Amino acid sequence: MPDAAALLHAVDRLADRFRALPQSRLLGAVPGYPSRAAAGLALADRLAAEAQRLEEGAESAPRVVPDAGAFAVGDQLAVAGHDLVVALAPLADEHPLETADGARTTAAGLLAEAVAAVGAVAELCG
Repeated sequence: MPDAAALLHAVDRLADRFRALPQSRLLGAVPGYPSRAAAGLALADRLAAEAQRLEEGAESAPRVVPDAGAFAVGDQLAVAGHDLVVALAPLADEHPLETADGARTTAAGLLAEAVAAVGAVAELCG
């Protein structure tokens, strides 16, 4: 199993930051997104999609994380990040995977990509 502690730590910290942001900051635009909340929701959707692909296979129709409002994004991030950790748990580090965009990676590689994506959104939302 890939060491998921880094993802859990990063996603929990980011989720807590989103939960603490005032509405004005949540709704403020950041590069590439109309708001910080939209950036967080896009990340939650990405993490959830990867977890779904691992659990159900690539042929399952992807579900979208619903926009439940800016104040829900922190919780949505936490759930999606933890779901991805659970989906990765039974896999060995070098277990081969195909990502949503068709790229080849490993379970450890997917985990590293998820940590990097969380870090990128954290920087945007600083």
